[in-house]
Amino acid sequence: MDTEAKSEAVLSEIPEISREELRRRLHDPSLTIVDVLPAESYAAGHVPGAVSIPLELVASRAPELLPDHAAEIVVYCGKLTCDRSEQALEQLHKLSYSNVRDYRAGIADWVESGEPTESIAEAASKPDAAAAILAGPPLTVSPTGEIGRLPARLSQMRRWDNSVLDLVQRQSTLQLFLLWLAMILLSGAGYWLGALAGEHGLVEAGVPVGADLKGFAGAIYFSFVTATSVGYGDIVPVGFARAIAVAEAISALLIFGAVVAKFVSHRQEELVLEIHRVTFEERLARVQTNFSMVISELLSIQAMCDAQAPLNGVGTRLDSAALIFLGEVRAIHDLLYQPRLIVEEGVLATILALLASAMNVLSELLSHLPPTFVRSQPLEIALENLTRLAGDICSTCVPHEYTPRLVFWMDRIQTTARKIK
Repeated sequence: MDTEAKSEAVLSEIPEISREELRRRLHDPSLTIVDVLPAESYAAGHVPGAVSIPLELVASRAPELLPDHAAEIVVYCGKLTCDRSEQALEQLHKLSYSNVRDYRAGIADWVESGEPTESIAEAASKPDAAAAILAGPPLTVSPTGEIGRLPARLSQMRRWDNSVLDLVQRQSTLQLFLLWLAMILLSGAGYWLGALAGEHGLVEAGVPVGADLKGFAGAIYFSFVTATSVGYGDIVPVGFARAIAVAEAISALLIFGAVVAKFVSHRQEELVLEIHRVTFEERLARVQTNFSMVISELLSIQAMCDAQAPLNGVGTRLDSAALIFLGEVRAIHDLLYQPRLIVEEGVLATILALLASAMNVLSELLSHLPPTFVRSQPLEIALENLTRLAGDICSTCVPHEYTPRLVFWMDRIQTTARKIK
């Protein structure tokens, strides 16, 4: 009880920042936001504008990336039970940073509240203050994800074009259709107000359209046929109304074209989502298959060692198995740290159970290798990265809450990772 009371007292003394204040000051240049989660988590999704300094690198990289020790800094990690941000805050205090606060709820709270996140590709297109200190603004990223392939010269017209297209893309089909109708009504009201002011801009059968209710209906009718480019010709514009009619026709065609494109692309989006779902499920199935293959291969290598097989053959097979193992662990690590990706519990539980089993088999194999066995450089690198990634797969590290069964397997994986040497 004394230990728990002391822990609560220590936590209460840590200066914190709320999600509301962080959102309000998201673009405040005097505030530096630091993501202390692993680099893979930062790449998948982070608070917009945050700088990546993993906890393990705070001592070495903070003086370089955070030169002003009096600047206001906010650190965050995964969620309330993750203590990486508290450890980072303590290290920064030891490095003489005097104004550091902790966003304790972490990226999980940020995402679950519907706040925007930024991926590494999105962040690459914005000048990062910390990165600018070292190497200036990063290269631009093309729509296909290729870095540095866009033209070196920027066109102001192109900037406007991209911004308008982005604005249209963000609108729903209903919003665009309502905008189209609103433009028709406003243009019709403009023709009628001209008549009300004595400037008759519409003529029907040689007679100016009046400012009465019938004239208003005629103005709306003319506005509608102009927006649809039908133009029956029974009402024609004169004077100032010609400019309004031309502008309305062009704008209406663009908006109506966007509405039609939305209807056409809806089915395409459904097909893309279905393809993504099928591909994702196939990838998860392949991960399970590969883990089973790795376990089988590791058991075969262990049998070779027990049979005192030549070490050259053991080393070659172990290198290959370790590299495949590393690739699948990286895939699971990225999956757990994705801010919005959702996987069924049964599928993920099976994968984590296979990973835990593979970690156990690998740990046993490494501890029983002959004393004369010399590890190759690829094997050393693979084991180092594997243990680092597996060490980040724990219930208090990942930025989301998981079911008790998944928490059990995550903690088993982290415990086993510590045994691998």
